[in-house]
Amino acid sequence: MNKFWNWVRNEDTGASELIFNGPISEDTWFGDEITPAMFRNELSKVSGDLTVWLNSPGGDVFAASQIYTMLRNHKGKVTVKIDGIAASAASVVAMAGDETLIAPTGMLMIHNPSTVAFGNKEAMQKAIELLDEVKESIINAYEEKSGLSRSKIARMMDEETWLNAKKAQSLGLVDGILFAGSAPQPKPEEEPDEDTPDEDEPKEDTLTAMSYSRAATMQSLMQKVSAEHKGTPVDQLMSRLNLLKY
Repeated sequence: MNKFWNWVRNEDTGASELIFNGPISEDTWFGDEITPAMFRNELSKVSGDLTVWLNSPGGDVFAASQIYTMLRNHKGKVTVKIDGIAASAASVVAMAGDETLIAPTGMLMIHNPSTVAFGNKEAMQKAIELLDEVKESIINAYEEKSGLSRSKIARMMDEETWLNAKKAQSLGLVDGILFAGSAPQPKPEEEPDEDTPDEDEPKEDTLTAMSYSRAATMQSLMQKVSAEHKGTPVDQLMSRLNLLKY
């Protein structure tokens, strides 16, 4: 079985660092039990503060829950550094950090859980109920980290929301941005650029442009298409489309 983690030693401090790279599990939700057990066994050998470098598209939500709990229970400060992407179940792992940081180029994505189910109507209803409960359990981790309302988090999950570093920080899902203090600052004696907006002028809320929602984008597109064809009866549009059929 391929492990999704590796241990390295920081050359400067001598401390152990966890490189968390790749999918959490290649199996279905109910097909992987040994991987979290292996992870727990190795984590138990590490004491003191721990840095976790996280770059994962996600995977098994139950395995992610176990890893989240293991990291929260670790004796020592856990710092999670998202150097690439923390998507889906991996975003839950990111919430385990006592301090969670993200690279300026990093991304965080949250969405609703999914599964594969088969059977009769009752079996489908059971699968829906399971997904609802799994979603609530995931919201618990996001809520505790960020302090956002459960309804807001639920909407973001419904829309499959992608967050860049600044948006993730503004929502409280991460505590800071890596290298944020390393950018050169302008000298006090420098005159402001001519294009600098006046302080009294209203500033555009750019944070709203820092997240991407597939559902919201599709809804916006449909509204624009609908507006462009306003006044044209649907039956006429269908007649035109039928003329294009081969």
